[in-house]
Amino acid sequence: MEINLYLLLALLAALLVIGYLLAKLHRVRDQLAFIKDALTDIKNGNMNRRVLARESDLTKQICYDINEIAMSSQSRLIQQRQSEQAYKRLMTSLSHDVKTPLASLVGYLEAVESKMVTGAEQEEYIRVATEKAYHLKDFVTALFEWVKLDAGEQIFHFERSDLNELTRNIMTDWVPILENHELTYDIEIPETEYITRVDSTAYTRILNNLLQNILTHSAASQVFLTVTETEQQAKIMVGDNGKGISASDLPHIFERMYQCDHSRSAKGNGLGLSIAKELVGVHKGTITAESVPGTGTTFIIILPKVL
Repeated sequence: MEINLYLLLALLAALLVIGYLLAKLHRVRDQLAFIKDALTDIKNGNMNRRVLARESDLTKQICYDINEIAMSSQSRLIQQRQSEQAYKRLMTSLSHDVKTPLASLVGYLEAVESKMVTGAEQEEYIRVATEKAYHLKDFVTALFEWVKLDAGEQIFHFERSDLNELTRNIMTDWVPILENHELTYDIEIPETEYITRVDSTAYTRILNNLLQNILTHSAASQVFLTVTETEQQAKIMVGDNGKGISASDLPHIFERMYQCDHSRSAKGNGLGLSIAKELVGVHKGTITAESVPGTGTTFIIILPKVL
């Protein structure tokens, strides 16, 4: 009698286990069907699709992984679309920045070639055409450099250098240029050595771009550069007493092709500050700008001593 009772209890337990397993299998089957539908939906481009799962589901980790893949793909898709839009804006801007001066250059040269102008006027046309040709050359050079930076194809050579001596050498070349533009200058660079790893060509380009930006856009009468250092970082400040930058333009000045003169009639190509920012970033540093309209602008570069 007792044996029959034990057998009955064992049978009931087995039936319960079988029922539980069947329920689990049914849930897994439903989940797999749901996962299949979700994967088909994601494959067809619906990156917003997610697979819901209970904590007790055997397929929960698969669902979590699918959701993570979908979110990652969605993020990449958004970045790709933003990049495509940015490049469309870049191409539109390039077409203007190249086509307009090129058409003007051709017009001047055609006037000279067809003898429409002679004598002193012809000489002036040739001078203007030469100036426009150099402007186009500078623009193409800057654009090529920016494209290499953006594509990660620029090769850098970091070496231990005295940052103060390097900065002095750069400013020595700039002094006659500043004087020719009737700009006064105040340069403060410590006499002590500050040895750090730096790509001297890239660092030179950073300062050149900032100083050229001042010459081109600031309408300043004075330029200053100061270098201060700690054991952890160097701080380079380049500024002027010019017309400054408006609060609405200031957050965008390091964007490629951005020009504060929205009529685009001013000189410059909108690439200099963007390139400077990229090169500072290569040195693991930061660059910011402070400006008060009518008072001047200051660019602040922070470079870590150890890259």
